[in-house]
Amino acid sequence: MINRDLALYDVRDFGATGDKADHAQAAIQQAIDACNAAGGGIVYFPPGAYTSGTLHLRSHVTLHLEAGATLYASKDPAHFDQRALVYAADAENIALEGRGMLDGQAEYEWRLNDLEDRYIYSNQVIMEKLKLPLRRAFPTANSVGHLVLLVRCTDVRISGLSFVRSPLWTIHPWGCERLLIDGVTIRTSQETGVWADGIDPDGCRDVCISNCTIETGDDALVFYSSPIHGPARACENITVTNCRLSSSSSAIKFCDGNMVAVRNVVIDNCVITNSNRGIAFMVFDGGVVENVVLSNLTIECRTFDWFWWGEADPLHFRLIRRSELDPRVDKDSEPGIGAMRNIVIRNVIARGMGSSMIEGHVTSPLENVTLDNVRLAVAWNPDEPLQRTRDALTIRNARNFTLRDVEIVWEGEPASRAQSALVVDEVEDLVLDAVSARQARADSGAAAIRLRNVRWAAVRNCRAQVGTDIFLRCEGRRTQEIRLSGNDIRRATYGLVLSPKTPPYEVHNADLPPAEPKRKES
Repeated sequence: MINRDLALYDVRDFGATGDKADHAQAAIQQAIDACNAAGGGIVYFPPGAYTSGTLHLRSHVTLHLEAGATLYASKDPAHFDQRALVYAADAENIALEGRGMLDGQAEYEWRLNDLEDRYIYSNQVIMEKLKLPLRRAFPTANSVGHLVLLVRCTDVRISGLSFVRSPLWTIHPWGCERLLIDGVTIRTSQETGVWADGIDPDGCRDVCISNCTIETGDDALVFYSSPIHGPARACENITVTNCRLSSSSSAIKFCDGNMVAVRNVVIDNCVITNSNRGIAFMVFDGGVVENVVLSNLTIECRTFDWFWWGEADPLHFRLIRRSELDPRVDKDSEPGIGAMRNIVIRNVIARGMGSSMIEGHVTSPLENVTLDNVRLAVAWNPDEPLQRTRDALTIRNARNFTLRDVEIVWEGEPASRAQSALVVDEVEDLVLDAVSARQARADSGAAAIRLRNVRWAAVRNCRAQVGTDIFLRCEGRRTQEIRLSGNDIRRATYGLVLSPKTPPYEVHNADLPPAEPKRKES
């Protein structure tokens, strides 16, 4: 609904015809400039088709696209002086609203890969072993830019509109404050839409994203702290509610391009479907992720083509220096290791085909992470060459880690390489409370839960599922102070097995004495 109290500037009065074949950039820009010069108001797009290159949005101007109005990105790169259809820098009190559409007209071509991406190198190896061609999608040269790029703007509102076929990140606010995005729909091809992220707040403060539907070829919702348009800033004070997300990469991503911090984030009541990865926490460039609560989520993952990041894994944490993944990075000039801390994931039902990996760094463990009331199902597709699941959930290099009311289940008949439901490695101060699990296969010799070099752990009120062989295996010379109590291991053949290198006096079992397996220790 248009605010009738504001001055209205109809783009047709400035020469726009509403015919897609007519280039409307000059007419629309004149309407924006006139509105700004008069102190502000609404630039109105009646039903019709409008083709344009870069439009510079000014302070106190609202672009209102009526239902039936579509703003198309030009296919001529010469029409863009910025890599965006709608661009604003250092503007205040701006808005994009209505029931219309912005269409980036992105096109893609399939060709043999000529891009070296070390982060999906393992996928490339699998494809080469299968003698499958390394073909992938690339944007055509006449597909240009973001649909919306906002730099250092304040008091921004984007509501109601649909954004489709963006060639690059669809909505990219950098260094903005007081940003509201409500009720928008974003769609790009999940088959070909590389680099066509949904919403990418970068170094923004006080951000609210709500009631949105995002289906993207690349990441759906990404939080950055990068130096793209100036010195990197913290991305902080963010709420996301009532959204439905799908992505050929990560549905929600705390991005690897984090050089300062992403902090104070609450994401609630969201549905993730048809995604290659559910939630990704990635720090490669020395930044910090802290004070994050994710709650009331459903997550469904599947594998996509080989060139997408992700392995149909619902949860993914990786804290690492970029040079440890990519030998081309200069170790001497890159930032030091970053940090992740104070993260809660609560009330989640997740299903995927890949292993969920939660990994800190040996020099910077994850700190204060909790999974509470989580159901994690691992499905199996014997015809999927990119599925290489071994363990359902692995936690490595962490301090003060809690799993409470967590159920891990295997669906279908896993391959012979599948092992444990939960592996915890090099973790200090661990709580497993009411965890339900079993190993993947009855003939694997694996334990449902495997603790390796874990120090100061409480394993209580946990339950062995039907078909459990070994419920808990403790391994490693550095294992210390493991205490078990109140666990229901009646359905397990063996409740507890200690590897030969585990100090037996460090495992205190109030449930029963350690069982002696009838097989040779692996």
